Amino acid sequence: METGKKLHFSHKNSMTKMQELQLLLVLAALVLLSFLSPATSCTEQEKSSLLQFLRELSPDSSSKLSRSWQSGTSCCTWEGIACGSNGTVTELSLPSMALEGPISVSIANLTGLRRLDLSYNSLSGELPPELISSASVAFLDVSFNRLNGELQESSPSLPHHPLQVLNISHNFFAGEFPSTIWEKKSDLVAINASHNTFSGALPSSFCISSPSFAVLDLSYNLFSGSIPAEIGKCSSLRVLKASNNEINGSLPDELFDASMLEHLSFLKNGLEGELDGKQIIKLKNIVVLDLGSNNFIGDIPGSIGQLKRLEELHLDYNRMSGELPSALGSCTNLKIINLKYNNFRGELLKVNFSGLPNLKVLDLESNKFSGEIPESVYSCSNLTSLKLSSNKFYGQLSPGIGNLKSLLFLSLSNNAFVNIANVIHALKNSRNINTLIIGTNFKGETMPDDITITDGFQSLQVLSIPSCSLSGKIPLWLSKLAKLEVLDLSNNQLTGPIPDWVHDLNFLYFIDISNNKLTEDLPTAIMLMPMLQSDKVATQLDPRAFEQPVYAGPSLTYGKNNALPAMLNLANNELTGAIPSEVGQLKSLTLLNLSFNSLSGQIPQQLFDLTNLQVVDLSNNHLSGSIPPGLNNLHFLTTFDASNNDLEGWIPAGVQSSYLYDFSGNPKLCDPTLTRSCSAEAPHPVSMLTGEETTSKTVFAIAFGAFFCLGVVYDQAVLSRAIQVQADMSTEQVVCTAGKVDLAKVSTEKELSACPVKLLLLAFRDTRLFITFHVFAGNCALTSRMAMLLDDINSINGSSPESELCDRLRRSRPVIPSHVQQSVSFCHDTARPPSSERPARNWRRKLFS
Repeated sequence: METGKKLHFSHKNSMTKMQELQLLLVLAALVLLSFLSPATSCTEQEKSSLLQFLRELSPDSSSKLSRSWQSGTSCCTWEGIACGSNGTVTELSLPSMALEGPISVSIANLTGLRRLDLSYNSLSGELPPELISSASVAFLDVSFNRLNGELQESSPSLPHHPLQVLNISHNFFAGEFPSTIWEKKSDLVAINASHNTFSGALPSSFCISSPSFAVLDLSYNLFSGSIPAEIGKCSSLRVLKASNNEINGSLPDELFDASMLEHLSFLKNGLEGELDGKQIIKLKNIVVLDLGSNNFIGDIPGSIGQLKRLEELHLDYNRMSGELPSALGSCTNLKIINLKYNNFRGELLKVNFSGLPNLKVLDLESNKFSGEIPESVYSCSNLTSLKLSSNKFYGQLSPGIGNLKSLLFLSLSNNAFVNIANVIHALKNSRNINTLIIGTNFKGETMPDDITITDGFQSLQVLSIPSCSLSGKIPLWLSKLAKLEVLDLSNNQLTGPIPDWVHDLNFLYFIDISNNKLTEDLPTAIMLMPMLQSDKVATQLDPRAFEQPVYAGPSLTYGKNNALPAMLNLANNELTGAIPSEVGQLKSLTLLNLSFNSLSGQIPQQLFDLTNLQVVDLSNNHLSGSIPPGLNNLHFLTTFDASNNDLEGWIPAGVQSSYLYDFSGNPKLCDPTLTRSCSAEAPHPVSMLTGEETTSKTVFAIAFGAFFCLGVVYDQAVLSRAIQVQADMSTEQVVCTAGKVDLAKVSTEKELSACPVKLLLLAFRDTRLFITFHVFAGNCALTSRMAMLLDDINSINGSSPESELCDRLRRSRPVIPSHVQQSVSFCHDTARPPSSERPARNWRRKLFS
């Protein structure tokens, strides 16, 4: 009986499982049928419109998409497509798909489309106006493409448009920004049109028809004129960005009526006037206030203390003055105070920094502040960056600076601080600090060499103590800085030899110990530095190294560690002996300066194996013998100075009359262009690289060589002498006749005609140029390998023909550092008049400041 019950129970349980399985199969079938049901499949018109969009893309870029977009399947199943419950296509999302070609107007036939995202591709041509005026699209993002042309005004007869978000940033749109196009867009919330070349007046009609309008970003364009007062009517506006334009005038009082503003940025414009304390307090919700790089004057109003939500205050690069108001200490949410490059004065004692517990960055560089650093600064426990260089601070640093455990970057250079030993000891236990810049202080003191320092500075990457007239030797504790990358001890009175332990610093690639009194033979150890032996610095440079601008000047500019050249500068010491042949192992070296020493012997042949070299200065030594073959193989070279030595024999063919080379002061040298002649026959130029090897230089090696040597190492006086300039600057047409062309101080529009195959560098530094650059079909292979160097005060425009090579050029754009791309456009079929009235802005900064 019990057995029967068990069997009966087991049978019943088995039937239950079978029923469950049948039920699951039925449900699965229903789900499958729901996908195959015509009611939930996209219409033939939608499928046809999408396939038309696909056909108009370039075949190479659309091949991946073609595998999914098959005419025999429902487009609701295609990659990047989403449909609603009724099968209508509601979303087309294909970001970062490497798509090329135009955006087909057929997309406008998708009458149910709500979201269109084609960002981060290489789409070109105009943006179909039907998309902006679509009766269905609410979200439209075509940012980071190559779209051009103008945005068209729309007809007032068109119906209501549901567009809420429009992102057309990082393209090549031009012309005036439309005004009537927004009248029917009452749902509009956000527009991002930054990083284009829009011109004319700032638009201001958004808020009239769109009461919920909240975000407007027009940064990095060519807008001009004054700030329209109508913007103050935008009662819901939270973000207003118009940095890097040509806007002038003062801040209108009406602007401050937009009291909901949280982010206000007019960085790098031509605004002027004073900050009105009565108006600024209206911005009760402001979080970021960025008015840097303008022409504001006057002081910071005390009413700023009422902005309780303020987190970032940027007033740098203006002409403001006065003392800091004590009320600044009441902005308890402040994270960044950036006041560098103004005329602020007085002591900092008025501001109670202990009331700013969230402060991370305090940048007061290049002002006229005086006195001692107040103790309250050392209570900002979250401070990561403290920049006080180029002021009139004096006295000793309090040991309290060691309490800043989060500190990463400290710059105190060019003040009147004393007691360097106190500074080093106070900071040695700051385990996070990676940059210490304290030069031009501590006059006539002794370099600390306390053995207890050897346990500190575990994270230090940059150490700069130049121009202090410090005596003593290169200290042993430097050998323990395992992460050190940049060392600058120049312009001191250091004596003794260069220590052999220098090659133990595995990451050191920038060393400047010039202008000291170092003695003895040039050690082989310094030629064995691991990072300089590696190709990493020069040829495997991370492109992000270009994110921080680096400008030329009497001194260098420090943006990031790897934004500096691989450099060995031992000039103006008392070093003796020969240049070790091991110098040929420094594969990444870009600058070598051994001038003004007492070196002897021959120039080692191995020196010319360093094909990344751009600057070599061996002048004012006692070098003898002939110039080794191979000098012509240094293709990135901009300066080779071997003057005032005892060299003899022939000057290598091909370099006798070049501005790149200086062999003066060597009476035993001879060449056919001199009255002195050698008895032997002149040698033919020797090339140690094949043509294939020469042309295989990578783009970033070229960019690195051109940008960092020309833009970083030497000042304008040296550069103007060193660069080979054979272009005719007196005409409107510049015909390139040199391997390198430098239009350093030209201020008129120029057109670049056909250039020779050897052209590797085109530099526009400290100019106000609108360059029309037309690429000729035969030169596209050349231009795709060429480096263009432009300050952010220039613009470039032009055209390039249709061909495979030129297409690669258009995709890559001749190498322009990323910080310049923000304000430089390279277009293919548009042009605009030269902007000769643009102000010549020069954001020049100092290295290690």
